[in-house]
Amino acid sequence: MSGGPTVTIAGAGVFGLACAIRLAEVGCTVTVCDPGGGPSASAVAAGMIAPVFEAALDVGARSQLDLLMAGRDLWPGLAGRTGVALDRSGAMAVGRDAWLADVEAALGGLGLRATEIPAATAQALAPGLADTAGRALMTREDWRIDPQVALPALRAAAEALGVVFRTQAVSGRREAGILVVATGAAGDLTVVAPELAALRPIKGHIVRFQVPAEGVTIRGEGAYAAPAAGALAVGATMEPGRSDRLVDFAVAAPLLAAGVKLFPRLRDTRFEIATGVRAATPDGLPMAGWSATPGVILATGARRNGWLLAPLVGQIVAACVTGRDPGPYAARMNPARFGGQR
Repeated sequence: MSGGPTVTIAGAGVFGLACAIRLAEVGCTVTVCDPGGGPSASAVAAGMIAPVFEAALDVGARSQLDLLMAGRDLWPGLAGRTGVALDRSGAMAVGRDAWLADVEAALGGLGLRATEIPAATAQALAPGLADTAGRALMTREDWRIDPQVALPALRAAAEALGVVFRTQAVSGRREAGILVVATGAAGDLTVVAPELAALRPIKGHIVRFQVPAEGVTIRGEGAYAAPAAGALAVGATMEPGRSDRLVDFAVAAPLLAAGVKLFPRLRDTRFEIATGVRAATPDGLPMAGWSATPGVILATGARRNGWLLAPLVGQIVAACVTGRDPGPYAARMNPARFGGQR
């Protein structure tokens, strides 16, 4: 299907791919440009589709629970259309009683409730979990995907829809068509879209223990553990203002300790440490919508919820391009809130 507007997307992370797929589905001619040269922030992630624990554990996200849930609810459709495996087994909070009480109170304040389960059940749901973990709080509302598998699947789905990929950077708006900026913290296109000046980098470390892992995602005090293909991902640090990609073992060491505390069998397991740089807006929500610059749309600034919100951002971007109603959540992600008007 083609014949619609011509769109160039800068960036091939999850936002860029989600936008490319939705735009192609509504009949646009789409080209995705990405210079490569290293993994995107989307690749250095655990792929959590986790509105419940994100809202409970991040005070700044609590007022956005409805938006986060809306992003999650679009994932089954996107996964079904693209062949991405979506794990809906749930997530479990494990930690000290006092911390679990705080999590439970936060969930209650949001009108949510997790199921309390005993230690034996928790260990069955997360094989290898420490027998000292005690009780746990379980929710089936949080899901996950494996970015290492999902990114190639999304790209293949986009290519099947006719999207063209080019290994090159975008330095400015092309003469014809619409430019979607989905570069995250990479590149500098503020000359194209002034709203990008509001973005700030947040560096993050993630540890991948090289061991087969299964079961639900674990949310602990200051760390999470998410099973993936042939590994257990433990993350993640948040280092505001840092944009380098150097691995700092001293910064990653607490993640290693947290992983071993949760799963003692990891003590002598090989591991890899990776870093990524997220782009964050002042309010923690992405920019999704028209820039003040004519012909430019933004899809960036996800902070820590890029995978969760990608289908919603793609839907809003496609609505902007085609002149349709972008839906009830577009206003909260309008780039104009950081300057400029549209």
